[in-house]
Amino acid sequence: MPTPLSTRYAIAADAPAITAIYNQGITGRSATFETELRTVDDVLPRIADTRHPLLVAADAADSVVGWAGLSSYRSRACYAGIAEFSIYIDTDARGHGIGRMLLDSLLNAAREAGFWKVLSRVFPFNTASLALCRACGFREVGLYEKHGQLDGQWLDVVIVERLIPENLAGTNARLPTTP
Repeated sequence: MPTPLSTRYAIAADAPAITAIYNQGITGRSATFETELRTVDDVLPRIADTRHPLLVAADAADSVVGWAGLSSYRSRACYAGIAEFSIYIDTDARGHGIGRMLLDSLLNAAREAGFWKVLSRVFPFNTASLALCRACGFREVGLYEKHGQLDGQWLDVVIVERLIPENLAGTNARLPTTP
């Protein structure tokens, strides 16, 4: 991508682009078990969720070319400092370092929000995502075998995690607060 890129927090006006990029990931069958296409109305609550940041990568014209977001890991209080992440890049914008820029920015947002761990599950054949995770300091901690079905086939997922040491300091990790 020849134009300069930047990351920022998503706003409601980004919902159509985020939806389109997410739907590319759904139809591409390499990034999610989801099969039902999303709508703008599905995406708007994620943008409004101040507890779990959703970031976009935008070009100089402010066109969204990718997004990355945090979501809740589990509802129990002991897991309040753990977030799952998702990242999707427009098919025409892949291979230009956008994923790295977005994931680095998302990790900073997770740090600022008080999370002490960020994790995800990645299909083993999604080698680009696994390489991105390794480049951003994630470690592979295991494999869920036959974790779900996609188009009638059982698929495994690789579990990746990254600790945020600054938020683990002291005897008790601080629980994140809602802004």
